[in-house]
Amino acid sequence: MSYTALYRKFRPDSFADVRGQDHIVKTLKNQILADRIGHAYLFCGTRGTGKTTVAKILAKAVNCEHPDGGNPCNQCASCRAIAAGSAMNVIEIDAASNNGVDNIREIREEVAYPPAEGRYKVYIIDEVHMLSPGAFNALLKTLEEPPSYVIFILATTEAQKIPVTILSRCQRYDFRRIGQDTILERLKELMEVEQVDAEEKALRYIAKKGDGSLRDSLSLLDQCIAFYLGETLTYDKVLEVLGAVDTEVFSDLLRKIIDGDVVNVIRALDALTMQGRDLTQFVNDFTWYMRNLMLLKASDDMEDVLDVSSENLKQLREEASMIRNDTLMRFIRIFSELAARIRYASNRRVQLEMALIKLCHPEAERDELSIVERIRKLELLAEAGKFAYPAGNSAGSGAQGGSAENEAFGAPGTTRAYTGGAVNGLAEIEVSGEANGNFSGAVSGNGNVPADVQSIAYQRVAPEDLQQVSAMWKMIVARADGKVFQTVLSTAEPKFNARDESDGRLFVVFTNYLAERYLDDKQKKAELEQIIEEKTGKHIEVKFILAADEMAQRESLARIQLEERIHEFIHTDIEIE
Repeated sequence: MSYTALYRKFRPDSFADVRGQDHIVKTLKNQILADRIGHAYLFCGTRGTGKTTVAKILAKAVNCEHPDGGNPCNQCASCRAIAAGSAMNVIEIDAASNNGVDNIREIREEVAYPPAEGRYKVYIIDEVHMLSPGAFNALLKTLEEPPSYVIFILATTEAQKIPVTILSRCQRYDFRRIGQDTILERLKELMEVEQVDAEEKALRYIAKKGDGSLRDSLSLLDQCIAFYLGETLTYDKVLEVLGAVDTEVFSDLLRKIIDGDVVNVIRALDALTMQGRDLTQFVNDFTWYMRNLMLLKASDDMEDVLDVSSENLKQLREEASMIRNDTLMRFIRIFSELAARIRYASNRRVQLEMALIKLCHPEAERDELSIVERIRKLELLAEAGKFAYPAGNSAGSGAQGGSAENEAFGAPGTTRAYTGGAVNGLAEIEVSGEANGNFSGAVSGNGNVPADVQSIAYQRVAPEDLQQVSAMWKMIVARADGKVFQTVLSTAEPKFNARDESDGRLFVVFTNYLAERYLDDKQKKAELEQIIEEKTGKHIEVKFILAADEMAQRESLARIQLEERIHEFIHTDIEIE
């Protein structure tokens, strides 16, 4: 006997075997038990969710000689004939190939004759949305007033293409996508029956790739078993057969992208290509990986939604702390646009390489998020002491303007400032210091410094009042309302303005990515101020900032201090490039 595919071999033959459609099964069983069977049903839903299967079970149940609680017995002559496809009173029609008016007219002529056996004559019309407008019109009258012994079951994946006149004459049932856990449990059951050893991680991945379709999951499982016949089906083997990529690869790739390491990013892509991985699948999976990161950053209660292992969840949390929300949204936007066009691209690898370079180099784009990302990269370069400045400008170039090439300054704590304007040529001044509030080793920006930034400098030594707050910070955190808020406060560092002792504000510098949601939360700010006032007896204004933004504020302050130092030597306007 020839081999039968898994999705055909284990197709449910009773309502009890149907998975993930309990709302539909219960309704149909109640109708059968109460003898309130409708004359026309419309089954809608995505592929592989059980529309045709439930239609056949319903056809057996209404004609079964010995029904059991609304389920067909599968033993009587009628049930066996319908299961074998030889029943005269159950007619299956593929509307994709029988979509003309003449085909529907044949049905209208046949319904005039009662069933030769059984109680009902059942017409199952699959992919009914493929019928022509004329065929729909021919079907309309029959659907409206059919004989009492006729039941129509229409199945479709695109209900929006069916005329409203047809929809209004049918009981509509929407088949949902089957949950990943439900599919996984079904796959485990079938593997025990088939006596195939398979890792749960491998079956879970197959269930995920089925995308809510049990039939697709069974087809993928069949393919993997055939490739490794007689062997244990492992997660790595499933990835190899399906041309997919492990999440560890995504993690490693994302970290390289965050570091802007274009060379190793392209090398990683080259390795995936040489392994025969499907690039379209890679784009979709990597987009999904970044989506998980975005959800994790949005809330700390997303474990159930993400449906990942504890090891992967720990890894995701670590990566979520390495990337900002707007940067992640830019990544997802670029890859979503790529997914829409890579399917039809003649050279998919080139398209993917372009997208990866855009992720590493925001200067390749001109949208708002990319500009913000470029500014942040400049700030990081400034913090590291690696910054390139133009050699001259319109007022300072020429014979006395120095070198025509850009200089890169890599020594931490050392800054060169080029000044122009009324001075002939360029004046080069070198100043040194540590980026700790006294001075910074890098200069960036265009000279326009917000007033809020100009007054901020952080040192380890605090004024007496604020030092008291630092000493009792743990007690203050314990009084805060909400576990998440307490968590981000416990990892935050209370700082103050050492440059201006008259500035009595307390700067709470957050290092936890979950703190982004509190930056503009006036209610939490007021709550913390009240707790501090209760502990110290003094009202201290609180300002929330991120550790990543603190770097930029230090650089802005360093620029101001540099201008002040330069003014000691040059009494003219200063332009820092």
